[in-house]
Amino acid sequence: MTSIGTGDGARGTAGLAPPHDLAADLITPEARRDPYPFYARMRRESPVHRSAQGIWYLTRYTDVETALGDLRLSNDRDRMTRAYEALGGDLKAFSRLTDRLGRVMTNTDPPDHARLRKLANRAFTARRVEALRDGVQRIVDRLIDQAVEAGPTTDLIEAVAAPMPMSVTCELFGIPPEDRPQVEVWFRRFGRLGEDIDKSEEAIEQYEEYLAGLVRRRRAHPGDDLISALVATQAQDDRLSDSELLSTCFVLITAGGETTTHLIGNGTLALLRHPDQLARLRADPGLIRAAVEELARYDTVTQAIVRVVAEDLEIGGQLLREGELAYLFLGATNRDPERFEDPDRLDLTRPGNRHLGFGHGPHFCLGGPLAKLQAEVAIGTLVRRLPALRLADGSTLDWQPNPLQRRLSALPITY
Repeated sequence: MTSIGTGDGARGTAGLAPPHDLAADLITPEARRDPYPFYARMRRESPVHRSAQGIWYLTRYTDVETALGDLRLSNDRDRMTRAYEALGGDLKAFSRLTDRLGRVMTNTDPPDHARLRKLANRAFTARRVEALRDGVQRIVDRLIDQAVEAGPTTDLIEAVAAPMPMSVTCELFGIPPEDRPQVEVWFRRFGRLGEDIDKSEEAIEQYEEYLAGLVRRRRAHPGDDLISALVATQAQDDRLSDSELLSTCFVLITAGGETTTHLIGNGTLALLRHPDQLARLRADPGLIRAAVEELARYDTVTQAIVRVVAEDLEIGGQLLREGELAYLFLGATNRDPERFEDPDRLDLTRPGNRHLGFGHGPHFCLGGPLAKLQAEVAIGTLVRRLPALRLADGSTLDWQPNPLQRRLSALPITY
C-alpha cells in the first residue's frame, strides 16, 4: 500500500494514482451521521494524516494529548490567519474571522494567554459557577413545564437545550431581559459559521459593539455580574487594555453556549439509544456527574480544535512544518481503544474517564465547569421528571454540516 500521511502529503508516487485522502471521508453524509467508524480507520491506517489540502489530522489520544500541551502548536491569531490565507480557496475566508475576533484569550499563546486567563479565573470562579445551580434548576424546571404544557412531543433542542444556556449566560453577565432576543440571534449566527461566514462576521461585529456599550455602562454603574467583576479586575491590573477586556467578555459570554446546548442534546440522545444506561441513571440519580463526563466522552460536541505549527516538530513519526495547520480530533481520541476499554460502549460508571472533550493543557476550556453543571441539571431533571421519555415516533436526526462540531439540528422527543 502506498504510504498515507507522509511529510510529502497525498501526492502519490510517479505513475501511480494518489492514495485515498482519508480526511475527505469526514465531510461525507455518512460521517456526518456517525464519524466514529471513520476515525477508527484513520487511527489504524494514518493516525497523523496530511490531507490533500495540506492540513494535518491527528486522531490518537496520546498524540493529541501531547499536542495540546506543546507550545510549538500555536493558537495565535496572527499565525492562524496567515495559515488559512495560505491555503486559499474556501478556507481563506476563515482568515477573516480569525483576524476579526482579535486577541481573545482563546487565540493567544503564553505569556499573553496566561495573563488573560488569570484575569478570567479571578472573575469566573468555581464558587461563582456552583452558586448558579439553584438558578439553573429553576430555569430547567420552567422550560420543561412549558414543553409539557404545549403537548406530548417537542424538540428538546428548541424547548430546553438551546434556551437554557442562553438564560444562564444572560443572568451571569447581567444582560438585560429586553436585549436577550437580539443576543440570541447573534448566538445562532455564530453557531452557523460553517454555513455562512459573511453573516457570522456581521454578527460578531454587531455583538462586539453591543458589548462595548455594556462595558461602558458597567463602568459607570457596576452591578453584581461578571462584566462588572471583569471591569473591577481591570482597574486592579493596568496591563489589561480596553480591547483585551472586551475580547475577554466576548469569549466568556460566547464560549460554552453552543457546547452546553449540544452536550445536552447529544447526551440525551445517547441515553435514549442505550436504555440500560438510562435505567441505571434513573435508579441512581447520584450518578449524574459521572454520567455527564461519560456522555461528553461518548459523543463529543467539539470534535476537533485547530492549531498552527509555530516550529517544526515530529508527531507520530511525521514531520509537521512551520505554518501548517493541524486539526486535533478530540472526538477520535475519546474513542481510542489504546486509552479507553471498549470505547464504543456507553458506560456511565466508566473508571478513569480522562477524556479530552473539553481540551487539555493551557487552553483547557474555561467554561467547561459551567457547561457540565448545566448538563447535570438539565439531563438529571429530564430523567427524573419524564419517566416515559423517548425519541418521537418516526423522527429522523439531522446533524449540522460542520465536521469540527457534533451538533443536532433538532431532537424530537415524546414523554
